[in-house]
Amino acid sequence: MTHNARQRLPNRRASITFDIKSRDLRFTVTASRLNNGNLGEVFIQNHKADSTAGIMASDAAIAASLALQFGCPADVLRRALCRDSQGGASSPLGVALDVITSSSGA
Repeated sequence: MTHNARQRLPNRRASITFDIKSRDLRFTVTASRLNNGNLGEVFIQNHKADSTAGIMASDAAIAASLALQFGCPADVLRRALCRDSQGGASSPLGVALDVITSSSGA
């Protein structure tokens, strides 16, 4: 079994921050890129401190960030997440990745 090396983000990096709505809840998303321009991390916070939805969204974003840093393309990750019957993202992470990939090409 081979392992890809984890690509670490630079200590100082530009980030984008924006708000999304998922399941009638508001979330704030912050995303940063690796030196090669690929998406490297996503943070998601709910506006209600310590809410179950916020904790789950935050944990999903941490897991996604690790996948991205180990080489999973953002679009592959985005397409693997749950969708509703109209094709819309079903989770805060899915909504966030849709926004990021549509605005930057990944």
